[in-house]
Amino acid sequence: MPRAFKKVLVANRGEIAVRVTRTLHEMGIRAVAIYSDADRAALHVRVADEAYHVGPAPAAESYLRIEKVIDVAKKAGCDAIHPGYGFLSENPDFAEACERAGITFIGPPASAMRQMGSKTAARIKMQAAGVPIVPGAMCETTDEAIAAAKKIGFPVMLKAASGGGGKGMRLVNAENEMASAWERARSEAKKFFGDDTVYIEKAILRPRHVEIQVLGDRDGNMVHVFERDCSIQRRNQKVVEETPSPAASRELVARMGAIAVQGAKAVGYHSAGTFEFLLADDGSFYFLEMNTRLQVEHPVTELVSGLDLVREMVLVAQGEKLQFTQTDLVSRGAAIQCRVYAEDPSNGFLPSPGRIEHLVTPAGPGVRDDGGAYPGANISSFYDPLVSKLCVWAPTRERAVARMRRALSEYIVTGIRTNLAFHEKLFQHPEFVAGRYDTGFIERYADQLLGYPLVPEADQQAVAAAVAIAAARMERATGANTAQQGESGSRLSPWVETHRARQLR
Repeated sequence: MPRAFKKVLVANRGEIAVRVTRTLHEMGIRAVAIYSDADRAALHVRVADEAYHVGPAPAAESYLRIEKVIDVAKKAGCDAIHPGYGFLSENPDFAEACERAGITFIGPPASAMRQMGSKTAARIKMQAAGVPIVPGAMCETTDEAIAAAKKIGFPVMLKAASGGGGKGMRLVNAENEMASAWERARSEAKKFFGDDTVYIEKAILRPRHVEIQVLGDRDGNMVHVFERDCSIQRRNQKVVEETPSPAASRELVARMGAIAVQGAKAVGYHSAGTFEFLLADDGSFYFLEMNTRLQVEHPVTELVSGLDLVREMVLVAQGEKLQFTQTDLVSRGAAIQCRVYAEDPSNGFLPSPGRIEHLVTPAGPGVRDDGGAYPGANISSFYDPLVSKLCVWAPTRERAVARMRRALSEYIVTGIRTNLAFHEKLFQHPEFVAGRYDTGFIERYADQLLGYPLVPEADQQAVAAAVAIAAARMERATGANTAQQGESGSRLSPWVETHRARQLR
């Protein structure tokens, strides 16, 4: 029997924690936040009903500590935990820990996570389920990698078997590049994911990156909620997403959607998830991976479908069935999302942590801004520098592009550097406006979009590391007082305290 949740812990921070909390409040569910020393005054803490301190600023000592998160959930009397994206969202050990504690995990079963968590295992599983995959091979040495690449045909892509976000990936165009690329890919994979396993895939030249949103309940009902084109990327990291894809017909999306549903059912999936594909010029597509969580870019799907994906995840976790079938779902209009980062495009997109002095977010018809900041908030060097996700909806793509131009012109942030100027140039570029782009678009037109060619990744990482160290030192020096305000007990959210103070007056 379905049971309604009364209190849910949001095991995340920033804009996604704010976004999940808003839906919980709309459903009449109390939201519990967690925060590190660096996030004592963060917006996600302010909008929650209760907030609990979970440790120092580094995520490994706070947001990633399973036992601390579970302890807070039990202490607060939570029925369930929503993990958001990132952090523990795709950790099957966390999902199982929730269940052992008698707390519902708002997401897929741990068994599905395990089957899809390793890219190599997922490839095998999906191939068996009839999902098309890119030709590839598992290798243990450079010699094996070279032999496999010759058989597959150069160019090839080296990929970390675990993780994502563009880490542990290297393009290899020829045999003489393999040795150094192999070592760099393994080293990066070990650093970010604790697993140096790397595999080879055939590199699809100038592909589109198109993903399919799936949603299913515990009774086996599964639908797809159309596609998102995520091809505008910087070193395999998504920057702009839109739906419908300018490169995919409705018939092609229906085929991709049916295969994604087939793949999800093959692993006993329920809740929200995303199948990522590479789309070639000839209309062929290949499975990349499945993200067993809510995606960063989910708002564009919500804008064209009318669904609240977080609400659907909560309902499924409560044991309710989907209230619609595939034929009930209709995609209306066009939606686009720009990721607004605290980073400096004029300096290699290096992070720009600091205090936001002034912030004015766009509004008006068809505009949605999912943010986690406010005037006076600090963008920390400890976490991803995402400030907000600016989305627009319009009846047509042409009008959506024009609306995004208008929205970007209204966006004001001072105190930190952002990539807003880059987005403005992108939305003026004739090839992007025409919908003619692929995953190499930013690198190809860097001179026009940035005013300079992008530097080699190895050089960029060295500079970024130096800047991160300097930023962390500055943050420790200037923010010590704020960090010391962390507390070990629970408290009412400052937002709630403010509203109560207003009532008393």
